Amino acid sequence: MEAKITVVSDNVVREPDLLGEWGFSLWIEVGAQRILFDTGAGRVVEHNARHLQVPIESADTVVLSHGHFDHTGGLVAVLSRARRPAVWVHPAAFQPKYSRRADGTARAIGVPGLGEESVRMRAQSLNWTREPSPLSKAVWVSGEIPRRNDFEDTGGPFFLDEACQHPDPLIDDQALWIETANGLVVVLGCCHAGVVNTLEYVQQVTGGRRIRALLGGLHLVRANQQRIERTLEALARLDPQLIVPAHCTGWKPTLELAARFPGRVAECAVGSRFCFEL
Repeated sequence: MEAKITVVSDNVVREPDLLGEWGFSLWIEVGAQRILFDTGAGRVVEHNARHLQVPIESADTVVLSHGHFDHTGGLVAVLSRARRPAVWVHPAAFQPKYSRRADGTARAIGVPGLGEESVRMRAQSLNWTREPSPLSKAVWVSGEIPRRNDFEDTGGPFFLDEACQHPDPLIDDQALWIETANGLVVVLGCCHAGVVNTLEYVQQVTGGRRIRALLGGLHLVRANQQRIERTLEALARLDPQLIVPAHCTGWKPTLELAARFPGRVAECAVGSRFCFEL
């Protein structure tokens, strides 16, 4: 049996019939289980799914990595098309969320179009993920990720109020992992908790299991060189065999990852597919 992952939304696109956006979404098949991990910003998921022959209407599970628009913007369309999937998300994802523009004004960046009760009405179930939660025997959602490293932050500034007075710690940030015979495949949305914090926590929860692959946004796009270097050092220690940086990783950190881990870094673009033997 295989775990199959298809990129439905990302910043990068290589095929003329597909569309890119500032967003992220993955279609994950593990046996008969069909999971949509994040829903992009809402502009391209339906279009790309149709061209990629990804049947999002058959999704039995939707996992939201956190409550930012570029990962939840397609939720309205997905819940309208899918047959009442179970939704797994941290409750803090539905809090008001803002970033601050260069001119100091606030920009709303939270879940667009749907609140908690609207999701509950459209889903088979709304499941809160404060703690590690199993979706099946092989698939887990991390819930809240402890912030233990002094070199990682949310990559903000992000705020909980329009006046930008109360920082958003993004406790809703979470990852998904798939257990395989050769180690863990860790799927990341934006990794506001920090990629090293995330991977170390997943290892702690799973009893120290090896990280086979990591795939998704590492949110290093605004990271300084010190953070990038310490992240590379930690990843060398964790020793994943495949790294697929996406979305908010940033071009410079992606180049440094490719240089540090030759032969182990793969490009992520809309339509990319990855398979892992279970």
